[in-house]
Amino acid sequence: MRIETPLKKEEIRKLRVGDTVYISGEIVTARDRAHMRILEMLRKREKLPVELNGTVIYHCGPIVSMEREKWKIISAGPTTSARMNDLTKEILKNVELMAIIGKGGMSSEVKDSLRGKGVYFAYPGGAGALAAKSIKEVKNVFWSDLGMPEALWVLRVENFGPLVVGIDSHGRSIYDEIERHVEERMKWIKEKIRR
Repeated sequence: MRIETPLKKEEIRKLRVGDTVYISGEIVTARDRAHMRILEMLRKREKLPVELNGTVIYHCGPIVSMEREKWKIISAGPTTSARMNDLTKEILKNVELMAIIGKGGMSSEVKDSLRGKGVYFAYPGGAGALAAKSIKEVKNVFWSDLGMPEALWVLRVENFGPLVVGIDSHGRSIYDEIERHVEERMKWIKEKIRR
């Protein structure tokens, strides 16, 4: 499926765990320190430099260079999303619609917080150069005082993916389902060994 930003709730509600998605439009990178600053500003009711509602947050610390007075993304692989579990759970209280891209999945609390309002997309680790090919422009950068990987990079992307729906807006998680399957399989294997 192909979707565009800003996100539309009806499109997000159609997505199911395991679906493959490509995104075009604007996405924003954010890692630990950026999430902390977002929360700090939300608590103080300060205006953020990006609109969170309807956006796609990419857990990524891109490698960037300046070429001909323009920023260019060299590599943009995902970072481990679980590091942002507690921060994301609180950020989701402040939005009606959001998508998150990262690797490794997120907690059951984030899964519950995404119910009815968002999805988590898994992007393969080690595919930073592939991701960079889909990034057509750096539209803006905020909070560069945090450092290149921690800044908020606003990116225009075309057919960014393939992304797999890891957590859908209906409360399903591919990570939970795989864990259950593995546990069932291990139980079956142990029973076979005992015979």
